[in-house]
Amino acid sequence: MTTEALTPTAEKARRARGRIRTVPPAPDAAGSPTKLKTILAMVARPEGASLAELVAATGWQAHSVRGALAGSLKRKGHAIVSEKLDGERRYRIRAGQ
Repeated sequence: MTTEALTPTAEKARRARGRIRTVPPAPDAAGSPTKLKTILAMVARPEGASLAELVAATGWQAHSVRGALAGSLKRKGHAIVSEKLDGERRYRIRAGQ
């Protein structure tokens, strides 16, 4: 490694190489489908959705789906109801929401 001085432009370029550059996502007016939107659509159905259906639709692990239901969707104001019907737990949005 040499100890010669770098020009200010070269020094700036050398420092910038080590930084992570991210590009913000472009806003999509139509709203691209996301896994969270998929979960919301499934639990908005009158019959709701089982945990197994939500896991299959998103590819997430069960604890991640439950976290999305309890965190992200409730934080956005959706009242998520959990019911056990015929031995299977189903999640849906409370009527009137």
